[in-house]
Amino acid sequence: MIVYHGSNVEVSSPKLVEQNRYLDFGYGFYTTTNRAQACSFAEKVTKRRRCGENTVNVYDLDEKRAFAECAVLRFDEPGAEWLDFVSANRSGTYTGKKYDFVYGPVADDDVYTTFALYEAGILTREQTIDALKVKKLYNQLVAASEKALGYLRFVGVVKGEDF
Repeated sequence: MIVYHGSNVEVSSPKLVEQNRYLDFGYGFYTTTNRAQACSFAEKVTKRRRCGENTVNVYDLDEKRAFAECAVLRFDEPGAEWLDFVSANRSGTYTGKKYDFVYGPVADDDVYTTFALYEAGILTREQTIDALKVKKLYNQLVAASEKALGYLRFVGVVKGEDF
């Protein structure tokens, strides 16, 4: 499986870095199988940090081996368990089991409004899940442990004008 990580710099040796905010799947190194999504994220990161260059890092992952040898949490769609997991991570209250990899839909900018309405108590859990099921959601694969990072093999980068 090829996965991408959007950034403003080359990341040939991924590391687990403390975040200054709570993310969908918690602490970890975020990738996606969707190159366009990684390009979009690279643009956002470069703009936000005001330095570097739009950079999509490309990695090869032996999914079969990695997922057989690691603790994996997988969400195939934005259901109730996914919603609870993402909500707990985004609020910084998740205290459940630790995983090496977490895979599933990303609550990106497209779904942020729906998610914000749920977090504010305006939409019910069921309304939120129904609303998310009609949106085109991309995926994310988070390497959440040093063990998981060991399965990512750096292939190269795609920069700025090559998007």
